[in-house]
Amino acid sequence: MYQHILYSVDAPVATITMNRPDNLNAFTTRMLAEIRHALAEAERDERVVGIVLTGAGRGFCAGMDMNALNDMSSGGGRAADDLSALDANPGDRELGENFDVAYTYLLSIRKPLLAAINGACAGLGFCVALLCDMRFVDKTAKFTTAFSQRGLVAEHGASWMLPRLIGPGRALDLLWSARKFDGIEARELGIAERLCEPGTAATEASNYIKQLAQSAAPMSLMVMKQQVYKHLNMQLGESMHDSNRLMAESLKRDDFREGVRSFMERRPPNFKRLQVKKG
Repeated sequence: MYQHILYSVDAPVATITMNRPDNLNAFTTRMLAEIRHALAEAERDERVVGIVLTGAGRGFCAGMDMNALNDMSSGGGRAADDLSALDANPGDRELGENFDVAYTYLLSIRKPLLAAINGACAGLGFCVALLCDMRFVDKTAKFTTAFSQRGLVAEHGASWMLPRLIGPGRALDLLWSARKFDGIEARELGIAERLCEPGTAATEASNYIKQLAQSAAPMSLMVMKQQVYKHLNMQLGESMHDSNRLMAESLKRDDFREGVRSFMERRPPNFKRLQVKKG
């Protein structure tokens, strides 16, 4: 089914690899649909605790394919692929409309979604990386926002997420200048949560998920992710009331009992995996 990505599961990790290395994994409409479909598959797979998104070859993603952008700018169009077989609805729609606009659905995926940035990361590829939960970045990776140099604006959530990660001044610098910066500066700015040796970002991200699978309740991971993103849009008091409600619910779950018992018995916990129905 997939032509522009690779998808594999090595429990507890699902890996989605953008696979157009000769084009630095630039997005096509098909690739974006395939990623969405693969995320839905990973979300429903009970073996999967977390998901790694990475790129084949020497790039993460160079943004939207320039041929597609040329078609848009010229008003032309090519015969569209039939992508109906890839229709999928990943993520939790009950979170509301904030998480159902273009690529903001990535924030609603019920499992940790880690970007393993191994090389060039630009334009829409940069936006998608920002909408992942964490970024594991090779020191030698190269970033640019690119938008201002194409006559565009801060697209697809970049104007919302980037200032929250690094502050408005630094965000405007990267957006206005579209200057290139490497993984080391990405770490200094606060874009990269983990700085990795060249060629190791995907492995490091996978190892992180394996550590989570050994010690953390998947339900807790999901709810915490939803809290963080929902509460960015709330006042403090409203978020506290929501957290109190969620805490009361968590005290009634088997995960709480297992967490306490495993601690008292000095053994690894045996938490239930998420069960997500097809949307």
